[in-house]
Amino acid sequence: MSRVEWELFYNKFITYKGYQVALEGLVVTLEIAVFGLLIGIVIGTLIALIKMIPKEHRVARFFSAVCDVYVAIFRGTPMVVQLLIGWFVLLPSLGLQLNSVTVAICVFGMNSGAYVSEIMRSGIQAVDSGQLEAARAVGLGYWPAMMRVVVPQGVKNILPTLGNEFITLIKETSVVSFIAVVDVTKAFRQIGDSNYSYIIPYLMLALVYLVLVMLISLLVRLMERRLHKGDRHS
Repeated sequence: MSRVEWELFYNKFITYKGYQVALEGLVVTLEIAVFGLLIGIVIGTLIALIKMIPKEHRVARFFSAVCDVYVAIFRGTPMVVQLLIGWFVLLPSLGLQLNSVTVAICVFGMNSGAYVSEIMRSGIQAVDSGQLEAARAVGLGYWPAMMRVVVPQGVKNILPTLGNEFITLIKETSVVSFIAVVDVTKAFRQIGDSNYSYIIPYLMLALVYLVLVMLISLLVRLMERRLHKGDRHS
């Protein structure tokens, strides 16, 4: 890296306020990852609960099979392919008018739901079965007992894994530029394009992702410590 390259990067990033585009891209990256994870938790929890319903009735088996197909599709195809299908195929076919960020959030949420479903199911299964039985014994139905008693304890069990899923979503947002989303990766790429010099912009981009991952990992550890402290006091 020469002095000229640093000067070019400084001029574009500071003098011509390229940092504003980078900050806006960072906000978009976090927005897609955060809302994608929240949607994924909702979808994943629903799938996990459906998969755990006793398969005594035909309806339960049908919905379980639908969930299996859903998980297979979203775990078996690349994220970028899902984005392209959502933006260039489904959106025009359904006649919907959504911006690219909204489409990215929906696709990331549906993709995350397929992975969170397995994570959530393992967390729920780790909860003592006596918890569900006790909740049913005091008069709660199956769904209220699961949502009020079992699922909160399951979430506590899988918190580190959910943190890893969030980190994965953060890193995977780098592909959203395929559907014209200006995320943090696209922002730094534009800085490189303006000077035809990519070494420093891409190294700075890697540093941004590294800092984000470290901050998320620290936050997850702090939340785990707080939860474990609560367990010891209870």
